[in-house]
Amino acid sequence: MARARILPIFVPHLGCPNDCVFCDQKRISGSPLPASAEDVTGALERAKAAGQSGLELAFYGGSFTAVSPRLQCQLLEAAQPYLADGTIRAIRLSTRPDAVDEDALDMLKGYGVATVELGAQSMFDDVLAASGRGHTAGDTVRAAGLVKKAGLRLVLQMMTGLPESDRAKDVETARRVIALAPDGARIYPTVIVRGTALEELWRAGTYREHTVADAVAVCADILPLFEEAGVPVIRLGLNPTQELSGGQAVAGAYHPALGELVRSEVLRRRAAALLQAVPAGAFVTLGVAPERVSAMIGQHRANIADLTARYGLAGLAVKPLENAGGDVVLVDVRG
Repeated sequence: MARARILPIFVPHLGCPNDCVFCDQKRISGSPLPASAEDVTGALERAKAAGQSGLELAFYGGSFTAVSPRLQCQLLEAAQPYLADGTIRAIRLSTRPDAVDEDALDMLKGYGVATVELGAQSMFDDVLAASGRGHTAGDTVRAAGLVKKAGLRLVLQMMTGLPESDRAKDVETARRVIALAPDGARIYPTVIVRGTALEELWRAGTYREHTVADAVAVCADILPLFEEAGVPVIRLGLNPTQELSGGQAVAGAYHPALGELVRSEVLRRRAAALLQAVPAGAFVTLGVAPERVSAMIGQHRANIADLTARYGLAGLAVKPLENAGGDVVLVDVRG
């Protein structure tokens, strides 16, 4: 079944008791001011006037359950008429793991919230402390259990390349996130945003940049783990905004097509495993699912060039193959 279109309402930094070293939600979300009940009503009225229905209203960017209960109720109450008339079918929100308890979840359910996203970021306490998160991995485990016990859909967010982390910790974080059995996950490689504490650490030389290449390599380790576990990765990399693309992302793993780069690397690795047994000088045809042909070829045909040179091939072609799933299939070898 197709996923409902999401109508985002950004609440940048609303409810966050901490300033994470990597965070400037106003620039990351592209929204400078937190939303009000009037903003919710306005966005939903515009959607309704455009004939849209069955949307999923999403409160992103802050820690929703950490704001005052009064404001939570105001924002959620504004959505209720549109739940009743079918303009929206459900509500989702993001929050901190240490801002979740049974009472808060009961209140959210009463307002039609169906999905809670928790910003786990890392499952290592030293990484969380160095990043200024203000919560522990244990908080994430506890909160994830409460969300699932409440019968709500659980989405967990993790980051790669945080201070004090490394490739092994990032992969292990993914394994521990998967063990919590979420209904979905988001993976956000670290971006150095102008004006953040992380930029200061980077310029001082105490934080090593997590480059696009670093992120592609580690996320290509991680993505198959989620796929094998049947956990959908619903976002890989920050959503591009004019602010970030315009220079506010001063360094780090910011790329408008990061997810495509990662999926391309996963397929390149799978193809490489097949080509090891192919004699040099052969012309090879590989098959992948139709929607993965572009990723297999790679941006600017990078995968074709790399694999052809690495294995001394006379040529390498990629063809769509129904029912290939996520696999790369060796279709033909000639010469």
